[in-house]
Amino acid sequence: MDIVIMVGQLILGLSILVILHELGHFLAARAFGIKVEKFYLFFDAWNFSLFKFNYKGVEYGMGWLPLGGYVKIAGMIDESMDTDQMAGPPQPWEFRSKPAWQRLIVMLGGIVVNIILGILIFWVLTIKYGESYIPNDSLKYGIVPGTIGQKIGLKPGDKITAINNQKIERFEDLISSKVLMGNSELTVQRGNQTLNVTVPSSILNDISDLGIEEFISRMPRTKFSVGAIQPKSSAQKAGLQKGDSIVSVNNKPIQFFDQLHDELMRNKSKTVQIGVKRHEEPMQLTAQLNNLGQLGFMPNPDLPHEKTLTFGFFGSLPVGASKAWGTFTDNAKGLGKVFTGQVKPQKALSSPIGIAVLFGSHVDWLRFWSLVGLLSMALALMNLLPIPALDGGHALFLIIEMIKGKPLSDKFLERAQIVGFVILVTLMVFVFGNDIFKHFIKK
Repeated sequence: MDIVIMVGQLILGLSILVILHELGHFLAARAFGIKVEKFYLFFDAWNFSLFKFNYKGVEYGMGWLPLGGYVKIAGMIDESMDTDQMAGPPQPWEFRSKPAWQRLIVMLGGIVVNIILGILIFWVLTIKYGESYIPNDSLKYGIVPGTIGQKIGLKPGDKITAINNQKIERFEDLISSKVLMGNSELTVQRGNQTLNVTVPSSILNDISDLGIEEFISRMPRTKFSVGAIQPKSSAQKAGLQKGDSIVSVNNKPIQFFDQLHDELMRNKSKTVQIGVKRHEEPMQLTAQLNNLGQLGFMPNPDLPHEKTLTFGFFGSLPVGASKAWGTFTDNAKGLGKVFTGQVKPQKALSSPIGIAVLFGSHVDWLRFWSLVGLLSMALALMNLLPIPALDGGHALFLIIEMIKGKPLSDKFLERAQIVGFVILVTLMVFVFGNDIFKHFIKK
């Protein structure tokens, strides 16, 4: 059932994005009097479609190959490779008969819609939920770095006060693109000592392998008490009770939850002595840990309070637009790191398999729409790339035509379309294979 929910969210999210992207091309073409012959969600490869119908001269349908979608515009060399149509004389309703500037707008229509959709989604989410964050100066006990954070020099309990000499207002900024894009400098307060820690440019490679929690945990360092006890767990068998304070493991003092976690992980599948305070009375309990190093209880952490900012209807627009633009620029910087070799492609690129994992196995509409907004901006960026068969490739050829004053030959455009298609298929095989390895084989 978990997989069904995951795949269902993926299909719904991608269908929204593809339909609206293609609608951008469709509306722009119709606005300039260009005939549109097909409007498809997914590809009807070898002319096989799951369903189709005709309305006002346009064939609408759903293909069987879930790798996007398309609109077939009359008089245009596109993924349909309909060269027979191009052999005849140009007709006034065809794409090739229109001025280059009109054709450029048609090609950019999908990208524009994706950008508008991304802004709209983040705007609405800001209206409904506002912005919640943990004030960085409210962290009583500092941060919990994972193996990646510790490797670059961070320690549990550190308080990071600035990024590139800019004071940090929000704790969440520590795991934002300001830091994760690398080459950033963290100002660290460690007791009475102030020092600088440099985040390497290649840190995204490690985070892709191990996860963001192995850089800096999303939960600040915190004291805790024992919460709900899992039935039949090691905690219940040992006699642990809700409200207890764990003060030691095998006589090693415990003050913070990350210290408890580390000690339990060191003693997987072993019997340990748990020092407990119950109503201020000390006692010793004996517990047998499972092979995951778990006792089997939920902690009640002493977390700092979140701060929530609310905005009005119009006040939310610049906030939402800023978030949308931030996801666009972050993706652009990430691609830049891939092209310059600072981040390995297999660490940065995801197929629908990886995206489905992000949606998760339960329905959370805030998470769903946040991901759709992020993917909409990512789709806009990907389609801007000057790869033949993508909107950016078509736009590049049109800009060249406008500079030269004459169109590129149909033969060149046909060959470029084939090259672009091969590039995209190769890329899809790579990202699918990579995600299958990461999420299934490697496990």
